[in-house]
Amino acid sequence: METSGDPDGDDFLDYARKTDAGLLNQGWKDSHDSIFHSDGRTADGPIALCEVQGYAYAAWKGAARLAALRGDGRHAEQWAERAERLRDRFELTYWCEDLDTYALALDGSRRPCRVRTSNPGHCLFAGLVMPERAKRVSDTLMSDASFNGWGVRTVAAGERRYNPQSYHNGSIWPHDNAIIAAGVSRYGFTDAATKILSATLELSEAVDLHRLPELICGFTRRGREPTLYPVACAPQAWAAGAVYLMLAASLGIQIDAPARRISFSRGRLPESIDWIRLTDLKVGDASVDLQLERHPHDLGVTIIRREGDVEIVTVK
Repeated sequence: METSGDPDGDDFLDYARKTDAGLLNQGWKDSHDSIFHSDGRTADGPIALCEVQGYAYAAWKGAARLAALRGDGRHAEQWAERAERLRDRFELTYWCEDLDTYALALDGSRRPCRVRTSNPGHCLFAGLVMPERAKRVSDTLMSDASFNGWGVRTVAAGERRYNPQSYHNGSIWPHDNAIIAAGVSRYGFTDAATKILSATLELSEAVDLHRLPELICGFTRRGREPTLYPVACAPQAWAAGAVYLMLAASLGIQIDAPARRISFSRGRLPESIDWIRLTDLKVGDASVDLQLERHPHDLGVTIIRREGDVEIVTVK
């Protein structure tokens, strides 16, 4: 991150292939046409994806916290300052006021790719987004152009390369939606996270053996049967794992191990789930069993068993 990841020293991490045999795009959306401008032109490298800047921000912040816990004040301060510098530059460079979201990427000439995509949801997940813009980004992700009833599309309807049957330009991926759900929940929008969880639960009820596929097509939902992507992997590991992150996002659960605290902030459950039980949830050497019950506007938390010193907090 300090050297070859940022060769031009502009604080943004980017990628570029060195031979024609290399991958043209090296983010999670690695199709050849997945990074493009509003007129449909594909972006030339080196490319700086918006979500990768989020990952970098989270890494700098996390490293600073770990350094502080170790008593390494010099590195804690250095890495925290690096994170904030990246955040300031990101806001100035990537924000698209008229789109109510961030640019998908910067191309090799540092021109923003001004298209509405799911990628900024990863920036919410990482905490990179300024709080005053988080609601606008969340609303854009949950708009009819992006949320089709089964989840958030990789590319919003109406964008030049939008295609609901495209692998990365209009489809819906459970793992992508889990990261988005965690992102909106991080900023307090658990209603949106619950909407994503509910849609994914209904998707699981419509597919073979309830196994979430790698992706589905992004056509607008018309009933109880999704349009499946013909060659999607099913099962797929990161689709299966997405369920847990979605549930955590909907519950607004946060675990502070040093403080020995489990909190539920603005927690919600989908209408189809009346209650859920979490068993043997460990924090250090303590453990608890909790029953969570859906209420009209919040979440009820009952402690069934508690062993050791751990605090349970609910924030309405």
